[in-house]
Parts: sequence; structure tokens; C-alpha cells
Amino acid sequence: MAMVAGVDFGTLSVRVSLVDSERGLLASAIAEYPLHRKREDPEYATQSHDDHMRALASATREVLKTSGIPGSQVQAIALDTTGSSVIPVGKDLEPLGEYYLWCDHRAKGEAAEITEAARRERLEAIQWCGGVYSSEWGFSKLLHWLRHHPEKRSEFVSAFEHCDMVAATLCGITDPGKVKRSVCAMGHKWLWNAKLGGLPPESFLIQVDPLLRGVRSQLDGEFATSDQIAGQLCSAWAAKLELRAGIPIPVGAFDAHWDAIGAGCRTDDMVNVIGTSTCMIGITPSVNLVPGVCGVVQGSVHPLRTGIEAGLSAVGDIFRAIAARAGTDVKTLSVGLEKYRAGQTGLLRMTWDNGDRTVLVNPNLRGVTLGWNLQSTAQDELFAAIEGTAFHTRVILDRMAGHEVHIKRVINAGGIPQKNNVLNQVYASVLGRPLLVPSQSVVSLGSAIFAFLAAGIFKSIEEAQDRICPSHRTFLPDESAQRTYDRLYPLYSKLYFALGQRGSDAMGDILPALITVAESAVQPRGEGAGAEQR
Repeated sequence: MAMVAGVDFGTLSVRVSLVDSERGLLASAIAEYPLHRKREDPEYATQSHDDHMRALASATREVLKTSGIPGSQVQAIALDTTGSSVIPVGKDLEPLGEYYLWCDHRAKGEAAEITEAARRERLEAIQWCGGVYSSEWGFSKLLHWLRHHPEKRSEFVSAFEHCDMVAATLCGITDPGKVKRSVCAMGHKWLWNAKLGGLPPESFLIQVDPLLRGVRSQLDGEFATSDQIAGQLCSAWAAKLELRAGIPIPVGAFDAHWDAIGAGCRTDDMVNVIGTSTCMIGITPSVNLVPGVCGVVQGSVHPLRTGIEAGLSAVGDIFRAIAARAGTDVKTLSVGLEKYRAGQTGLLRMTWDNGDRTVLVNPNLRGVTLGWNLQSTAQDELFAAIEGTAFHTRVILDRMAGHEVHIKRVINAGGIPQKNNVLNQVYASVLGRPLLVPSQSVVSLGSAIFAFLAAGIFKSIEEAQDRICPSHRTFLPDESAQRTYDRLYPLYSKLYFALGQRGSDAMGDILPALITVAESAVQPRGEGAGAEQR
């Protein structure tokens, strides 16, 4: 019998779970932290490193207190985070600002420039991340920071993903060159590829913008999979967490990738980690490059397999926004949704409220609902949004299947499927296949599995999964609903590409134009539309 701590940093809170090698999950505690948004800039989303660390300490102490388990019994601690959530640092790993959170889309222009340069220079690495670079990823965020903080450029030493920054902090590492960088984070979001020589060459980065001169060396170092050790818990943070100093901390990863492991993901499985957004995480035995996906990275999910990532930029956030506009909450608005029949609302909902992550990789989109009538309600829109996220998921799975990615099982994990059977049933009927849902929450369970590996308790991920992962509930397609959705899906797909694809025809220009008009309307008088002068 052995005990470890699994940590999951989400968008709004951190969860710390104590997991036993024989009994599984024993206890969890959650601590929240603020998300900084600006009404005048919907693309803005940042968080404080200090807020994250205070919340981690609070949740760890709370779970030890409520469970009655001494911290001295915890043999390892592992952590996952959102991503790409990027923080620039100066000397001694001192933050030079807040994290550009995963959902911060201010770097739309920078992402487009990176994509254009990659295509022009025939950068092979861009094909491993779907052919389009995203505003949600590392280099675009870092370039945006460099352009908009000229007064801090002289202090800039490096930049880190949240998972690597937290691990380094807990280990007491202050030399950026000694921080191990996650293959999961750097492979999916920073164009890192071991077979292609690591990070993109300096010559390419300078082609994007001379401000990136020297950045490659500042980001370089040891890149490691999560079966490797990032370091040991230092005495200062051991005291704050009330744990034993010296316990191992494995190299971290992104929350969705480890949630997939906690959900029991095996080779040829695809896991929809559905929360504020959806990350679709799969494990494949071989490399299949798929246009429009968020990355194909060897060793990112499972150290010995190839990981593939896709997803939706917003799901739970959309549900909450619909409820908020109706002056209520999602739980209240959902009462009675189980009585809805497929397609009965007459609404077709494009769930682009926060842009499109996959397969269009287009942040310049916004939500669209077709089919309103005078009797349509907020609850109708909520049900249509659930259907819309399911249709979008089918678009992504179809794209993968068309590029020879074999999918054996589809699993719905994350926070929403645990409490929303309506969503699970809609997904099964839209996808036309059995849908598996873990019988218990798996949030932070993936972290615990890698903590067990770091402590030497289990010899493999599969052994750990067999021992501590929960069983699955199965949702089967409803035949009648499936027939209806098979009629609606071609309409959804047609609208998806016509309205969302850049350069397809005049329809593809409408939503970007609306965003441009809105941005110019809220801009203070006298300011130009471009970036800061540099």
C-alpha cells in the first residue's frame, strides 16, 4: 500500500487528490484562484503564478486535514496544468508578468504570421501540428508579450509552460537552464520535435520577427517525457504543503492528456475531456499527420506511444454564458432537458463562441445559431449547443478517420460528463457509436498515476490503470435520434466549412469582419489599431 498526491490545475481552481495504490482515490480538496478578464478585450485571459502556488498550498493542507492522513505518508506528488499557459521569466525564474492563459487569444495576429512563415519556409514541424499555428500556443503568446512589453525585454531570460514552472518552483530550481521541459507541452504547443532537431531553427524564428532572435537558446534545455523526474520537493515548499521534503516530482504535462490516462485511455482510444473547453486526446501506435489537429507528438500522452490532440475552444463556458444571459445557472436551466428529442428545437448551433480550435484553427469566429422563432427559449439554445458540440466532435473524428487514425473506443471524461447524462446520450447518438463514461471522476487521477511511477510503486501506466482507474458506464445510440442527427449533420458540416473556413467564399469573411468592427468600436479615441510601437 502506497500513497501519492495528484494535482490538477484547471482554469478556475486546483484540485489535490490523495490516492492509495490499493484503495484508489481517498480524498480531494479544491482551492480557487481568479481569472483576469477584460470586458473591453474578450481575448484577454491571465492568471498569477503566486495565486496558483497559494491555492496549491491551501488545497494540499486542506486535503491532509480533512482526510486525517499525515503528509509524511505521501511518497510522490505530480501535477498537470492547462496549456498552452505561458509565463515570461527573468533572473532566478522571477515572473515578469502573469500567465497568458490557454484561452487568451490576443496573439491571433502573431499566430497567423507564424503560420504564414512556416508555409513560406516549408517548416516541416508545422505539419505535425495540423498545418496551422494557433493563438492558444506558446510562440504566438511569447511574441505577443515581447511586442507589447518593450520595457521588460532586457529582463527576459526565458518563458515556461505552467506545468514546468510549477514543478521547478516546487523543486526550488532557480536556474532556467536546469528546468526540465515537458515533451507534452513543448511538442504540442511549441513546434518541438525530436526527429526534426528539437525547436524550430533560429533562422526561422528571425524570419517571423527579429524580436525572436536568441529565444531558441533561451527556451532550449532538457526535454523529457512524464516518466522522468523533474526533481525533488524542496524543504521550503515541503513546509508550505505539509509534505515530506525530497519526495520525487515527475515532469508535468497538460491536464487533458493526463485526464485521458486517468480515464483509462489505451492505444487506439479517443478521450473527450469536456470541461470549460474540450480537449480530445488519443493514443496511436504510429504517426499519422492530420490537417487541422493540435499536434501529433511522440511520448506526449503515453511515454511509449504517439499522442494526438484536437478539441473545441469552448463547451462548458458556452453553456454558462447561455444560462447567464437568461439570468440563471446551467443546473437550473438544464432541468427538463432529458425530455427533449433530437432536433426538436429547430436550432442549429455553431459553438464558436471562443473561436475554433480544430479543425479550422480559426480564432476569428463567434457563435452562430440558426432557426430561431418567436417561441425559442434559452433552454432550447442550451440543448442546441449540446448538439452543436457533439456535431463539432463528429467533424473532428471524421477528419481523423479520413487520415487513417483508427479509433477503437470513444470515452467522455472531464467534469461535465460526470453530471450530464443528456450530453452523453446526445454524443452517442450524434457519433453513432457506444460512448464510455468513467463511473467516477478521474480529475487528477492521471497525475496520481505518474506520481506512482515516480515513486516506483507501479512498473507501467497500464498496471496503474488496472489498479486504480474506475470502470465505465456505456451510453448506446438511440436509433431514432441517430436517424435525425444523420439528417442534421450534413447541414452542420456544410455550414461549418462555408461560414468558418478562411477564403472559401464571401461567407467565410463575415464573422472575422464582425470581430474587426467590434474591436474598432471599443478602441479609445486616438489609438491606432496596430500593436505597440517597437
